[in-house]
Amino acid sequence: MKTLLLSLILTSAPVLPALAQDWAIDGFDAVGFLESGQPVPGRRDISTLWKGQLWHFASEENRNRFEADPRSFAPAFGGLCPVALAEGRRVQGDARHFVVIGDTLYLVGSQGSARKLQQAPHDILARAQESWKTR
Repeated sequence: MKTLLLSLILTSAPVLPALAQDWAIDGFDAVGFLESGQPVPGRRDISTLWKGQLWHFASEENRNRFEADPRSFAPAFGGLCPVALAEGRRVQGDARHFVVIGDTLYLVGSQGSARKLQQAPHDILARAQESWKTR
């Protein structure tokens, strides 16, 4: 029995990093960004699968809210940085750098990008939307 268990662990080990790559927004709670205004780590034991990614949450309540309307909590532009999109580039946003405008979460690539977005949100988001449409 111990040999079988050890064998399963060893054969599954290479898969674990690959699974972690499928964690949405680096394992942070999407609802938490909008509720608390900061990245809230999700728990491994409270998650749901949506759009091929595993979304983690700090509480059952947050998971239930997300499952009821995931589009209202998921980052805009599929998590791509809107500043980079506005410049014609596709750069994945970083969950540690984000901006909430209204009820929408935007992941950006850096603090500098966050400042740019906060200084000219309408212009940047309009250009990002145009770039997003042409993908």
